[in-house]
Amino acid sequence: MGLEFGTGGLRGIMGEGEDQMNSGTVQKATQGLANYIIEQKGGEKGVAIAYDTRNRSSEFAETAACCLAANKIKVYIFSQPHPTPMLSFAIRELGCMAGIVVTASHNPPEYNGYKVYWEDGGQITAPRDKEIIARVNDVTDFAQIKSISREEAEERGLYQVIPPETEDRYFEAIKKLALRPQIIREQASKLKIVYTPLHGTGNLPVRRILQELGFAQVYVVKEQELPDGNFPTVSYPNPEDKHAFDLALKLAEEVEADIVLATDPDADRLGIYAKDTKTGSYKSFTGNMSGMLILEYILSQKKALGILPENGAVITTIVSGKMARKITKEYHVELIETLTGFKYIGEQIKQFEQEHSYEYLFGSEESYGCLPGTYARDKDAVAAAMALCEVAAWCRSRNMTLCEQMEHLCQRYGYFKEGLTAVTLKGQEGKEKIAAMMEHIRTNLPEQIGGFKVMQFRDYREDKIVNCLTGKAAVTGLPRSNVLYFELEADAWCCIRPSGTEPKIKCYAGVKCGSEKEAKDKLNFLMEDVSNTIIFCRKI
Repeated sequence: MGLEFGTGGLRGIMGEGEDQMNSGTVQKATQGLANYIIEQKGGEKGVAIAYDTRNRSSEFAETAACCLAANKIKVYIFSQPHPTPMLSFAIRELGCMAGIVVTASHNPPEYNGYKVYWEDGGQITAPRDKEIIARVNDVTDFAQIKSISREEAEERGLYQVIPPETEDRYFEAIKKLALRPQIIREQASKLKIVYTPLHGTGNLPVRRILQELGFAQVYVVKEQELPDGNFPTVSYPNPEDKHAFDLALKLAEEVEADIVLATDPDADRLGIYAKDTKTGSYKSFTGNMSGMLILEYILSQKKALGILPENGAVITTIVSGKMARKITKEYHVELIETLTGFKYIGEQIKQFEQEHSYEYLFGSEESYGCLPGTYARDKDAVAAAMALCEVAAWCRSRNMTLCEQMEHLCQRYGYFKEGLTAVTLKGQEGKEKIAAMMEHIRTNLPEQIGGFKVMQFRDYREDKIVNCLTGKAAVTGLPRSNVLYFELEADAWCCIRPSGTEPKIKCYAGVKCGSEKEAKDKLNFLMEDVSNTIIFCRKI
């Protein structure tokens, strides 16, 4: 079986053979995409291409470009590694029909990937994803694949390097999102920031945006500053992993930094630590926590400035933290939940514009990704770094730290804690086992989980919601997906789904309590019960 082109594209271990990431699998995917673009009469609009710092990323990007050009589709390509959100911006800025980014995000160094975007700047979603998959699967013979050299593509006017002006406009678009520029100017020079790009694409963009806003004391982790697809200083380049911060925290101690930032290789995810002045140590923030710091700041400051729209909306995913429900309710803003994956948040933004229904304010997901504006349609760690530093500057103007502001939000809205556990089952046998585990849970619904009574059950594959107290059923209203969601009493919840990019079954859970200790204890008990359920299912 070859490497499968899924709803987001390709991702796999690099190597030879049809079941791995190589120039051949990239060519096949690109020929299928080219055939679809031609069908949609989008060849003249062209395709934008970006790539990260992984091994062979530039090679795969060039391979895709030459295949598209051979199909008489114009290519706009970045000349060096760039963040994924810049690709999303460039598609819209250049008026392209589609986009390709070569990245495997935060996966280990042996992986690479290939994601497809459409003309709105968002990742492909239904039904277009299935239509493109069908065209890729139609390419059954490598004789069907077209390719020319870069030199020939340039001679034909089908290969163009994306100019620096496009990048400049990206930064201008982000800077316009700052809500309190005066406070930033007053406080930026006083904040000490440690940043690590983890050998990825974020180095220059993050430093540039912070410098242009006046954050003068930015210390970059030298050992992780330069691009390196082997990621030699980390086990894998994921800002969700505390070990990825080892060198950054060491530097933070040396320079007495206020905040510590890290981005993944394609700079769409941001991790953060902040100094707790009470203990003198650095405290980690989950993606849910950093997202809520930015969300509450955006809503509160827009309200104070008198620019909070009556039809404002915030978008999050069903597996993200639930503090957003409390915050949006406080500011009378609509909250919309989507399936897991930022592509669904981007899809909602497009619908807002088409239907003139809501004005987008903010979008975030638990996996360390958020988007504070509509200039792009995918999560953006560059903009997130800017936003968090603005929040830190605002806090400093009030003699607070980010840690103190987070505690303030918990006291105001509740102590929310979330957890994630996963079981890896590789190969076709593992895939079948994961499917069987999902079916077992689906047909043997528990009455309680982790000591919490199940109040409502959602099966997104079957598009149904069942009230476990009354038996009344309704539809989910979201695209069909193999996801099981349990709404528990006392604002607790858990969700189980197969990963879309890795051979894993993932289990998410969350609680809300009156204190941090109570939340931690209840979450631990809930996660233990969820884990035991999965372990039991593995044995069946």
